[in-house]
Amino acid sequence: MHLFPSKKRSLPYRLTCLLCLGWGLLLFSCGETKTENRIKKSVPLDFATGFQLYQGEGFWEIEVSQGYAGSSDTYRYLVLDSGVQLNSSGYDAVVQLPIAEVVLTSTTQVPHLDALEQTDLLIGFPQTDLISSTPTRARIAAGKVKELGAGPSANPELVLELQPDWIMISTLGEDLRYLDIFKQAGIPALINGEYVEQNPLGRAEWIKFTGVLLGKYTEALAQFEQIKKDYLEAEVLASSLAEKDKPKVLSGVMYQDIWYAPGGESWAAQLLEKAGGSYVFGKEGAAGSLQLNYEVVLDQGTSAPLWIGAADFASLEEMGKVEPRYQAFAAWKTREVYTYTAKKGATGGLEYFELGYLRPDLILKDLIKILHPELLPGYEPYFYQKLKK
Repeated sequence: MHLFPSKKRSLPYRLTCLLCLGWGLLLFSCGETKTENRIKKSVPLDFATGFQLYQGEGFWEIEVSQGYAGSSDTYRYLVLDSGVQLNSSGYDAVVQLPIAEVVLTSTTQVPHLDALEQTDLLIGFPQTDLISSTPTRARIAAGKVKELGAGPSANPELVLELQPDWIMISTLGEDLRYLDIFKQAGIPALINGEYVEQNPLGRAEWIKFTGVLLGKYTEALAQFEQIKKDYLEAEVLASSLAEKDKPKVLSGVMYQDIWYAPGGESWAAQLLEKAGGSYVFGKEGAAGSLQLNYEVVLDQGTSAPLWIGAADFASLEEMGKVEPRYQAFAAWKTREVYTYTAKKGATGGLEYFELGYLRPDLILKDLIKILHPELLPGYEPYFYQKLKK
C-alpha cells in the first residue's frame, strides 16, 4: 500500500504531508484500516534460504533474512490484494496490488518479468545497455524505460520522479543507502538477495519472491517447478559417473596478478560438480570468489584438460596476448577453453549474467555437453562456447 496513493500529486506535496501529518496519522489516512487478528500460514520453499513466505486471506508476508552477504537484519514486507486494507505498522515496505509500474536494479531481475509475462511493467533501470532481454530491449527502444544512471545503482532522484509501485533493490550495488529516502516518499523498496544463495535452484526460486510482489505467485510457482524438473533430470545424467571419469576442470582468470576463481562451495562450483567435473579448486571451502597467486594455480591446474569460465575473451589469440602466462596451461594449448559468451544482447550485454540465475538448468546442460557430450546427444549449448583460435 502506498502511503501516497495518488500519483497525480507532486513529490513536494507528498513529503510535506509526511512531515506535517506524522507517520502514524498518514498510515490511517489511506482509508479504513482493519486491525483484527490475521491468520497466516507458512508457504514452504524447496531450496532458497534467504527469504520466507507467509500467506493469509487477502495478503502475503515476505521476510528477507539474507538480503546481502553477512546480513543479520530481517526485512518484512506486506503485500495486499486489490481492495484489501490492513494495519501495516511494523513492516519495512507495503505493496498494494495490482501493480502497474516497477523499477529494477539488476539484470538478473529482468527475466522474472519476462517469465511472468509482466515485461511491460518495467519503467526504469540503471545502465539499460546491460539488458539482453529481447522484449525489454523493445521497450527501451520505444522510450518506455527510463535510464536511471550509468553506475551500478539507480539514481534516487530519478526514481522519485517516476514514483513506481515498487523498486527491487540489488544489494550488489549501493541502493541500500536509499531505503529511507524511498520509504519516506512512499515507494516500497524490496531487497532481492538471490545472489547470496549458493544452491543453483535456490537462486532460481527467487522468482516466487517476484511473483508475490506482482500478484503472480501461481505463475511463478509453475515456472519454478518446470525449471526444477529440467534441472533435476539433467543432474541425474551425470550422477552415476565414477570419479575416474570426471575430467579435471580449471576455471577463472587473472587480474592484476591475482587469479580470481569460484570458491569450492560456490554456485558455479556446484554446477561443475553436478555436471560430472572435477573442479581443481573444489576443496577450497569458500562460497564466494577465491583470490589465488599464479604459482598456486599453475601447480594445481596446469594439467587440467578443460578450462571453463575464462571471462569474455573473443579468441584464444586475444586471451594469450592479454596474459601470456595463460599459454602455460594444457587446456589453452589444446584449445579446450570455454566461455559463457554465446548469447549477447543487442547492446553487448551477456545473457549469461542476466538469465543464468533463473535458468541453472540451461547452465547445467551446457556443462554436461562440454564435459560428457555423449550424455546429451543433439543438444546445443545455450550460454557456453569454445573459444576459437
